[in-house]
Amino acid sequence: MAFQQRQVPVTINACKCGQDARAPGMKILRVIARLNVGGPARHVVWLSEGLKPLGHDTVLVTGVVPSGEDDMNYFAEDRGVHPITIRQMSREISANDLFAAWKIYRLMLRERPDIVHTHTAKAGAVGRVAGLMYRWLTPSALIGKPRQCRFVHTYHGHVFHSYYSPAKTRLFLAIERGLARTVTDRIVVVSEQQRDEISETFRVGRREQFEVIPLGLDLEVFSGWQNRRSRVRAELDATETDVLIGIVGRLTEVKNHEMFLRAAARVKELTASPEARARLRFVIIGDGRRRASLELQARELGLTDDVAFLGTRNDAEDFYPALDVVALTSLNEGTPLTLIEAMANERPVVATAVGGVVDLLGPHGSEADGYTICERGILVSRNDVEGLAQGLLRLATDEALRARVSAAGRDFVRANYGRDRLIRDISNLYERLLME
Repeated sequence: MAFQQRQVPVTINACKCGQDARAPGMKILRVIARLNVGGPARHVVWLSEGLKPLGHDTVLVTGVVPSGEDDMNYFAEDRGVHPITIRQMSREISANDLFAAWKIYRLMLRERPDIVHTHTAKAGAVGRVAGLMYRWLTPSALIGKPRQCRFVHTYHGHVFHSYYSPAKTRLFLAIERGLARTVTDRIVVVSEQQRDEISETFRVGRREQFEVIPLGLDLEVFSGWQNRRSRVRAELDATETDVLIGIVGRLTEVKNHEMFLRAAARVKELTASPEARARLRFVIIGDGRRRASLELQARELGLTDDVAFLGTRNDAEDFYPALDVVALTSLNEGTPLTLIEAMANERPVVATAVGGVVDLLGPHGSEADGYTICERGILVSRNDVEGLAQGLLRLATDEALRARVSAAGRDFVRANYGRDRLIRDISNLYERLLME
């Protein structure tokens, strides 16, 4: 078999299905399509790392990061997580998916996992097809006793709109519905809103299959952000009176950076004072295949001197404090890690009302000029450039509102999105599954 082997020895698990699930030694096979820059890659690494002290052994399986996307394998290696790479597993549908499913099936035979947990759409499909084979390609299946293994799939987001053509989207929906019926014991979603959308709007899975487990991250790295505020601002030659409005994320179509740039141009138009206009600056953090076209758009909008493209940064603890307002313009999201990180740094946010963003920003308050002020930020409609511009301008000029929503966001994130809570929730889920 052509696996890229891990650099650590395999620990044989001491707990199989049907035994005391609280005993240490669960074997987890975790599958994700690729470790590209983004929340899902960090999520699976944090889980693989965090479950180890509880006595559980995780084998992390990934595909290959394609050209044009930044690779986060370093993030795993730095935390002592050594993925197995299956090179046939890629983002797009192809005949290679059959080879990837076969290799994952062979890996299941070798590792004998108690839990198989898949993350993201491609890995969810390939990994669960392999799971079907693992469960039923055994002599005991002839007498109705398939191999005992539990299967979990996490939707970090979904691909049921704003990604592909209607025909391809229908195909993906049919696949997801079939896999939910045949080989999925639990479906994990990251917000209540996402559960409602996937189970009710798109009719994937049964309501009782779903479990809401919010994201979790290491919040301590963002403590004392005030002491780091000047680092990236100095890099940008920004004064204390400058207002930096930033957006963080991969430069791909679904993140809709074009909306951010059009709103930036509109904010400039709405700002009457030349001095105030000069103090408004915009920052794009992230990289991807859309960068050249976005840089061209910025020039065409007359924003050459107003927008800084910083590329991919690995110093989130430094660049968030430098920003005064954080925007998100996505067409489709689960619960975006970038907003959680911004709120952990007491940054006020303006975001499109997609996916778990609605739950993250909290109860609605007043509405004005195309935006809604929520308890923990400002919501705008998807693709509403005018509403986004008005919301950004409101936060840029209203220090009292910035302070209020920032404090509420900080408190909410610290109470609900810690890494220890995530690891505890996932461990409890696994234990309950093995006891059923």
